[in-house]
Amino acid sequence: MTATAGQIVRARRRARLADAWRVFRADRGGLVGLVVLVVVGLLALLAPLLTDAGGLDVTRATGEPLQAPSGEYWLGTDESGRSVLLLTWWGARVSLVVGLAAALLSVLIGALVGVLAAHFGGWTSRILLRFTDFFLVLPSLVLAIALSTVLERGLWTIVLAIGVTSWPPTARMVRAQTLTIETRPYIERARALGAGHGHVIGKHVLPAVVPLVFANTTLAVASAIIAESTLSFLGLGDPSLVSWGSMLKSAMDTGAVTGGAWWYLLPPGLGIVVVVLAFTLCGRALETVFNPRLRGRR
Repeated sequence: MTATAGQIVRARRRARLADAWRVFRADRGGLVGLVVLVVVGLLALLAPLLTDAGGLDVTRATGEPLQAPSGEYWLGTDESGRSVLLLTWWGARVSLVVGLAAALLSVLIGALVGVLAAHFGGWTSRILLRFTDFFLVLPSLVLAIALSTVLERGLWTIVLAIGVTSWPPTARMVRAQTLTIETRPYIERARALGAGHGHVIGKHVLPAVVPLVFANTTLAVASAIIAESTLSFLGLGDPSLVSWGSMLKSAMDTGAVTGGAWWYLLPPGLGIVVVVLAFTLCGRALETVFNPRLRGRR
């Protein structure tokens, strides 16, 4: 009997996953975004295997400064003679890691604050909402710049600066969703049977909120990548690592833009645009999957 019940549960899960994939696949934009992210992610992961990291060292550069694209250097070289293609390839690793890590931190903080504020209410909700309003009033980019300036410069400083300043929208969204869920009859029945806060949150609230949070995470990654590029462009990133934002800063500082070296500026700029657009398209498609009311509007 237990095996049969388990088989039924697994069959239902497979059916839900198949239905979710069918809805996602119907959104051509989301499908294109997913393909782009898979390709970019694989290239970023395989960079150490397919390329030589020694080419990032300025002391080992073999090209001429700001050399135009050629058969040897497909995307030209930077001011130190390094391959722009190699820099762009390795820069994708840093931008994706920072974007994913910062978005995950932001979503975790926002989801925690939103669930606690909605579930407990009272003074807990008032304190958390005032705390959220404080971060909403101040521009997140300005706060991120301030944190990056005060803390020691590094990759995880950027992650921390972006993550702890961009969570309020997620908290507001999760709180609204949690309030809606906790008005449903099965929550009242669980409380009447003696369920505690941990049981209600863990067994009923979180399973209903997680899909919405997951869809929001893809959109948060896009915002985090833009924030990382902005901070690196302002010179607040890790100077020992190559990212798309630091490439744009170097192109600006070395006069590549005014000198007509478009090959130094265009690849990292296009990389940011394409990856951010891909995450946005995937996020909108996931919203359609988890919110059936949106399926007829797109």
